[in-house]
Amino acid sequence: MGPRRTWSGFGWAAMGALTWGASPALTDVAQNREVAFLAENNAAMAKMMKGMMAPASGDVDRDFAATMIPHHQGAIDIAVAELRYGHNEQLRRISQEIIVEQQQEIAAMRSAIGEALPPSLPAPTQPEQPSTSDSPMPGTRPPSSSQ
Repeated sequence: MGPRRTWSGFGWAAMGALTWGASPALTDVAQNREVAFLAENNAAMAKMMKGMMAPASGDVDRDFAATMIPHHQGAIDIAVAELRYGHNEQLRRISQEIIVEQQQEIAAMRSAIGEALPPSLPAPTQPEQPSTSDSPMPGTRPPSSSQ
């Protein structure tokens, strides 16, 4: 096993700044949204940081992908939190772009190092739909019971 990556540049102290309480001037509803956003943001950051600490493999390309894939996933997770709780339309559009672009880059990196691509999943902002044979695809008719 090679050397372990360490986290230094951004610093854990800076992450602590992200957990400061919401402003007392906020309404209860806004404060609840802020608290929920910060909780999701902090969870995404912690997951990303842990993922980026993968041990070195001795293969620069694999190490690059091993660091960047969790970094990109962290960006996706934070963008999803913005879509859930944010109101600024420009930032919401940017968040949507981040999700699409980072997912594409993750797929490209996995492909470049010969990893199998994960199965397709619904967009992270869409609720999962139950899959049943009785559920027609949009634009189609349900199966006939007379057959």
